[in-house]
Amino acid sequence: MDESMVKLAAAITIGLGAIGPAISIGMIGSKASEAIGRNPEAASKVQTSMILAIAFAEAVAIYALVVALIILFI
Repeated sequence: MDESMVKLAAAITIGLGAIGPAISIGMIGSKASEAIGRNPEAASKVQTSMILAIAFAEAVAIYALVVALIILFI
């Protein structure tokens, strides 16, 4: 396969793989801020759940990065 096509495939993979987690992390942060604003006493529970959800969303982006690197170097 042509080298430029391989690089394009890797770029598209990481680009599309980062869109979902970026949107979800923004939504998680927005909703967590809203929840803390409505009920400040529950801030520690909301923050713990928020950090856990962000970590799971970020894992999807890392998987996309791994796939892009596999495409690039194989």
